[in-house]
Amino acid sequence: MILIVDSGSTKSDWIAVDKNGKQLLDKIRTNGINPAILSEKKLRKIIKGSEELKSIKEDVTHLFFYGAGCGTEKPKQLLKEILEDYFANATVEVDEDTMAAVYSTINSPNEAAVVCILGTGSNCSYFDGEKLHQRVKSLGWSLMDDASGNYYGKQLIRDYYFNKMPEAIDVAFADKYNLEADYIKYNIYKQPNPNAFLASFAEFMFLNKESEYIKELIKKGIRLFAENMILQYKEELKTVPVHFAGSIAFFAKEEIQEVAEELNFKVGNFVRRPIEGLAKFHTNNIE
Repeated sequence: MILIVDSGSTKSDWIAVDKNGKQLLDKIRTNGINPAILSEKKLRKIIKGSEELKSIKEDVTHLFFYGAGCGTEKPKQLLKEILEDYFANATVEVDEDTMAAVYSTINSPNEAAVVCILGTGSNCSYFDGEKLHQRVKSLGWSLMDDASGNYYGKQLIRDYYFNKMPEAIDVAFADKYNLEADYIKYNIYKQPNPNAFLASFAEFMFLNKESEYIKELIKKGIRLFAENMILQYKEELKTVPVHFAGSIAFFAKEEIQEVAEELNFKVGNFVRRPIEGLAKFHTNNIE
């Protein structure tokens, strides 16, 4: 059994397939597994807490984990050891979530492309057809992650508190969420996964896209992301497309296309959930 995991800070999707790529079970979902944010104890608790994973752990022969927080060696190694301990019969590979985005968006195995993730967090890399190249190291949700769910959640909350929302949007936002200051501060400063908490507010944008305020908010974040991340690959952008993965990107296609025209880069594919394409990739390349 091959187990493939696509994990963000909010949630993790696990699918089990056979060597031919046939899905064996319904998709398993757990809380997000981000080793750069969560403690070892918390990571083990999430994995051990799934009865579905417990029922198949002895049958797994290969495990491919792609996740947020796996771009640097120390958290990556920590998670690899935890997974090897729990799935004792499996060969385990852990890689950053960007590689999941690459494998699920490129049109052929050796296609070169700039690949972006816009989900709970955000990232951008250049894939040359063989290797991944990153020119900016991520400093995480509080300092970077432009145009991500947590970026937009933060902007919405700030605009609400600074009285910058149009009245109708202000009323709708307050009606949908608990915006009490103590509640917000408790979840950001006292609870795990503050980035996921902030990202939970981003859905509001896509339920209210008819608002000019919302459209401009989305485009402002996309511009910031493009200027800081995508345009670092100016030379590569002359010949390769820019692919996007993640829910924020999927629902902001129109705004991304508009910003791409403004800044002169070519948009390629959009994939909301990379995990579906990963099964095909790994069953075709399993050794």
